[in-house]
Amino acid sequence: MERRNFIKQSGIVAAGISIAGTGSLSSFVSPPKNVLPRWRGFNLLDFFSPDPATPRPGTTEEKMKWMHDWGFDFVRIPIAYPSYLNIDHTKNITPEDVYKINEKAVDRIDKLVAMAHKYKMHVSLNLHRAPGYCINAGFHEPYNLWKDAAAQDAFNFHWNMWAKRYKNVSDKKISFDLVNEPSMREDMNDQHSKRTPVPGDVYRKVAQGAAAAIRKENKKHLVIADGNSGGSYVVPELTDLDIAQSCRGYYPGQISHYKAPWANKDPENLPDPKWPGKIGDTFWDRSKLETFYQPWIDLVKKGVGVQCGECGCWKKTPHNVFLAWFEDVLDILTKNNIGYALWEFSGDFGILNSGRTDIIYEDWHGQKLDRKFLDLLMKH
Repeated sequence: MERRNFIKQSGIVAAGISIAGTGSLSSFVSPPKNVLPRWRGFNLLDFFSPDPATPRPGTTEEKMKWMHDWGFDFVRIPIAYPSYLNIDHTKNITPEDVYKINEKAVDRIDKLVAMAHKYKMHVSLNLHRAPGYCINAGFHEPYNLWKDAAAQDAFNFHWNMWAKRYKNVSDKKISFDLVNEPSMREDMNDQHSKRTPVPGDVYRKVAQGAAAAIRKENKKHLVIADGNSGGSYVVPELTDLDIAQSCRGYYPGQISHYKAPWANKDPENLPDPKWPGKIGDTFWDRSKLETFYQPWIDLVKKGVGVQCGECGCWKKTPHNVFLAWFEDVLDILTKNNIGYALWEFSGDFGILNSGRTDIIYEDWHGQKLDRKFLDLLMKH
């Protein structure tokens, strides 16, 4: 995928779309053309923890081979930037610490990238925790990415470092996903403080600076920006910047994050999820999903690359409800040429070792495989 296609195709509505009736996405005769390939795969959480002393289990070559053999071709690597700093992780990080790169730690990330490339995966590097921002608290940030020039300078420094390391790697093999699920939080270090969308002009400034730092090393580097307000909403302020955008497959949260303690203040007292059906006071069905994704589909038609960088469902949602809902999500994405990356491969959201109590797992080389879930993914 050549970077120049973003500009070349901007504003062009894909030909061959016919709509029968009044607005049903399923009535499309042919899908809109997405300037991004319809990559399909997984988020790998090897470097998700900000403290390298408490890492997630690493992705083995065996697991990478399974992904490849099952037909997947994409991995997104959400990285917490402190994981590759040479600092005292028992103390609060300082603005000076943010520049102390631990080359050995970065080399470990390089090895995961190289292994993914060996198995023909496109790799999307993402700063899940960037200097001055993360959708999750639990780690003290010394400033605010959206408000402080020092944080933006550090953000650009980190992205320039990564762009330089992969200066000679094709955009068919690597991309740079700027910051995970942006939002404007009142207190950067309080998980439950009030959140609002990042003002569009502010997001534009931050994304434009980081993209310039990346493309200083290679003008063809592929840059991706997550949707605003936690990944949910298209960012119109970015559409002329030659930057792809990434949506989410978590809507509605009453299904995807049912009883998840980090997403609900009272996780044990929630209405039962249904699909389709009424949850609390709202009736949920495919039509609501179609409405939610329509702005993203419109963005594809305008020639802006779109992918779904994260999607899935936590383990507490009843399996039959989860699969019914997720089949609709995947069907809408697939019919509109939008690729996806499941959060995660192995773990609470994954096809392996999810810890669900309402299914019978298949033994897969000593791993607990959710075969019905895998079959659903392989259909899309």
